Amino acid sequence: MSTSSLHNEFGDIASLREALAQRRVSAVELAGSALAAAEAAAGLNAFLHIDPELTLAQAAAADAALASGNAGPLAGIPIAHKDAFVTRGWRTTAGSKMLKDYVSPFDATVVQRLGEAGAVSLGKLNCDEFAMGSGNENSAFGPARNPWDPAAVPGGSSGGSAVAVAARLVAAATGTDTGGSVRQPASLCGVSGIKPTYGTVSRYGMVAFGSSLDQAGPLARSSRDLLELLDVMGGFDPLDATSLEACDGVPNQPGRVRAAFVAAQQDFDAAGSQPLKGLRIGVPQEFFGAGLAPDVAAAVEAALVQFEAMGAERVAISLPRTELSIPAYYVIAPAEASSNLSRYDGVRYGHRAAQYGDLAEMISRSRAEGFGDEVKRRILIGTYVLSHGYYDAYYLQAQRLRRMIAQDFQRAFADRCDVIMGPVAPSVAKNIGDNRDDPTADWLADIYTLGVSLAGLPAMSVPCGFGGDNAALPRPVGLQIIGNYFDEGRLLAIADRYQQVTDWHEQVPPRSLRSLPPEGAASALGRPGGADGQPPRSLRSLPPEGAASALGRPGGAGTPSMQGI
Repeated sequence: MSTSSLHNEFGDIASLREALAQRRVSAVELAGSALAAAEAAAGLNAFLHIDPELTLAQAAAADAALASGNAGPLAGIPIAHKDAFVTRGWRTTAGSKMLKDYVSPFDATVVQRLGEAGAVSLGKLNCDEFAMGSGNENSAFGPARNPWDPAAVPGGSSGGSAVAVAARLVAAATGTDTGGSVRQPASLCGVSGIKPTYGTVSRYGMVAFGSSLDQAGPLARSSRDLLELLDVMGGFDPLDATSLEACDGVPNQPGRVRAAFVAAQQDFDAAGSQPLKGLRIGVPQEFFGAGLAPDVAAAVEAALVQFEAMGAERVAISLPRTELSIPAYYVIAPAEASSNLSRYDGVRYGHRAAQYGDLAEMISRSRAEGFGDEVKRRILIGTYVLSHGYYDAYYLQAQRLRRMIAQDFQRAFADRCDVIMGPVAPSVAKNIGDNRDDPTADWLADIYTLGVSLAGLPAMSVPCGFGGDNAALPRPVGLQIIGNYFDEGRLLAIADRYQQVTDWHEQVPPRSLRSLPPEGAASALGRPGGADGQPPRSLRSLPPEGAASALGRPGGAGTPSMQGI
């Protein structure tokens, strides 16, 4: 058994927990194995900061808790956090030069709760700058690379989280979802991920992007592993003004999601050979239009057929304002970002320009130097739509449309279906750099996820197949499962039934791509980029900075239009 694969020898989180409890392996051994795997895969650029001393100290504490019989439910389980959660010890950059050296004096509530449950953190994971992006290409420290094909994006903004799970560097990871940033990278990297109902998981200590949209959620290999994290992460937090005390009459506390999961599983068990008999699956016609790639459509259709074989009923529904979710979101989210990011002025913390004449110039230069292009773009849009004379025409109209989109979902749940299923993204992962000349093209890839975020509903992605043009390097496809408010437990149970009869979630990228050295992504592909024998242009164009920072060293068609923005 190799040192760098020990943490993968025991399967899912439940099996890891059993092995730790039986002392067949120690938390320190698992942490060492995961750290070695992360170092071997530095070329994937999944991590922005690793501190082995911090990780091994947490592992030693987990071993002590296990020995004393006072271990939490995640004691010794290796995880990592998206770099949008503040953490003590590890840097918190939010993928931005604005915060490149920032170390928080406190932990985010999500980080704190997982730590109290005994989870061992490897460090901080790459993400789009301030969580703004759909491909992880907007990170100031270079893009993370998809372990199924390093020429491809991993999705965003929680790209590093999806890469770390898909490459089997950690058992699970945290992410944030503002417009699809857990579900989309989970889909493109072939892992499972869930965005819970808005307000059920604390946002305290999460670097803010869009305050009425941001929600923390886990990424893991399977639905059952997601349950292990989400059940600990959730719960009311008095430090978060948007945190809910109750979920449809049920106290919002750890254990809520697991109780609903167990209840749903009992119902499914009672149904016998067709466990999902009576479950009505709504399939929105708007999710299967001309913009959906044939390979994605085929994989999603095969998944729906599998659900029907388990007794579920497919029901056609309509979400008529699906296309309008794009302009609504890209008014509301930038408006909130414009307000939230105004705090980064070079005065109190964050990047400060070295050269300036007065206070106004210091603030202007600091923001110009510290923010990347996509962040600047969204700040400008947000400031414009909130300005005098345009607030009613843009922001207020977008909020009205948001309510109408939420009502569309509620009508579907009330009259037609129990859950909604469809694709997560219109296509498999694109190549890094494909949309460099059209910075808003990535916005269109969010068409199937934005409505859920605007409505505040829970939704998840589970692997359901592969697609792409290169059979030697297939790219994953995810199935989106959407539930009504506070339905996370049943969603996870439904996904678990699907994963009991399929093995898409057990597929692993080739080891040669998972263990990618920082200097040679292309060499692992086994194919030259042209007559000159150089790597493919999509890899040659990657900025060199990024991989080194993981070890504590600084490193440097057919979709709807945007008409109406």
